[in-house]
Amino acid sequence: MKPLALALLAVSLAATAAEPTVTFTRQTDRVRIEIGGRHFSDYVHAGWPKPCLYPILDADGTSYTRDFPFKKNPAEVPDHDWHRGVWFAHGAVNGHDLWRELPDKQTGRIVLDQILEARDGPTGVLRLRQLWQTHDGRTLLTDETTLRITRHATATLLDYDVTLRATHGAVTLGDTEEGSMAVRINEALRVTHGKGKDKRTGTGHLVNAAGERDIPVWGKRAAWCDASGPLPDDRVIGLALLEHPQNFRHPTWWHARDYGLLSANPFGRHDFEKLKDQPTAGDHAIPAGGSLTLRYRFIFHRGDTATADIPARFRAYAAER
Repeated sequence: MKPLALALLAVSLAATAAEPTVTFTRQTDRVRIEIGGRHFSDYVHAGWPKPCLYPILDADGTSYTRDFPFKKNPAEVPDHDWHRGVWFAHGAVNGHDLWRELPDKQTGRIVLDQILEARDGPTGVLRLRQLWQTHDGRTLLTDETTLRITRHATATLLDYDVTLRATHGAVTLGDTEEGSMAVRINEALRVTHGKGKDKRTGTGHLVNAAGERDIPVWGKRAAWCDASGPLPDDRVIGLALLEHPQNFRHPTWWHARDYGLLSANPFGRHDFEKLKDQPTAGDHAIPAGGSLTLRYRFIFHRGDTATADIPARFRAYAAER
């Protein structure tokens, strides 16, 4: 091999070695995900009405997500038990709610159908097929979800691509704020704590691509949104959710709550824009046999929005086709 070729190979190998290996281990109710031999997350697909990724851990064990309802944590508020880790769902699918989990309301379920691929490497790839069903088990649609995971020195990237397929007839994704690409963040990053007269300001912040901050971020359209704040030991962490500009209705609306929900929702127009006389303004129909693909990137980072340079990271993501 020529010297130049050897040099290029050495550079390539060094770059690969700098990114720890992502591995997947299949278990009865989950797929365990490790990065460099350390626990990153689990794709939990049994025991709950819909799958999720929980926890989301940094290399040192720092959690980016709330523990409830998986664990009791006295520092957390036990509300919205359907807000678990990272997940994708929607609250109006042919009139059925697959976002909330309320048996008395006959809400639906998302069920793992098949693990299509689990590929270890510097970028780990997990491909899944899931069935979106009514409370009595009738399938409304099928999704094909691809997760790509890479850890760099100061951030971990999770690409979350979802293709919704109308495999069981036409599908209407209805206009509701209850959706869609979501994460329930570590309680330390909350903008506020408590309710009503007991409501108090927290130390966390929400920032979107338009520069809006905290509570006003809710319902606005933006290419990305970031939540960050200090942990009890004063270390600052954050997590950003980026929407790929090829997504339909880009930039998306944000169901981003001061109590710790961060969710990108391209369907909730009448809720977010307060179009009370247009309850179906955000509906989207997928004809029988058709599909809709949505792409997102999570960045679990150290430091705040500026330190992590989320605008530059979005530009890099937007350049990917």
